[in-house]
Amino acid sequence: MEATMDQTADMGRELLRHAVATVAYRGGKALRGAPESFATFRIGEATRAPAKLVAHMGDLFDWALSMSKGKQVWKDSEPLTWGQEVERFFGTLKAFDEYLATSEPLHCKIEKLMQGPVADALTHVGQLAMLRRVAGTPIRSENYSVAEIAAGRTGAQQNAAGREFD
Repeated sequence: MEATMDQTADMGRELLRHAVATVAYRGGKALRGAPESFATFRIGEATRAPAKLVAHMGDLFDWALSMSKGKQVWKDSEPLTWGQEVERFFGTLKAFDEYLATSEPLHCKIEKLMQGPVADALTHVGQLAMLRRVAGTPIRSENYSVAEIAAGRTGAQQNAAGREFD
């Protein structure tokens, strides 16, 4: 049976919501338990500190929401305090996901949202995980294919890891 255009769009939207939840899960893991000093840790002059990475990730999801609403706006935010910036990041994920969960139209292609802000955020989550290791506060590796990730779960509190290893 062939899917209708509406069904295909709904499936794409749900897949995008799952990708956003994946950013929340993986981002939560990279951020959880990071000491306050991690916010300013840098491995070189040309690299972004974790607080700047998290601010940028929040900006990415503000941008994704604006793209979705048809009023594309980019803002390059200066980082808040570490705790405030982490909270802001999860708030932007939640706002974007809540919009995706509505029947409001998307004013850009799902593919553009995936290849732009969502993929960029996943790159930065990986950078944060790497920086945690270099800073001496590593996170445990995990088999993410068995993680309990669900569309709509976009907060800092996530399910426990399914299978971690060193």
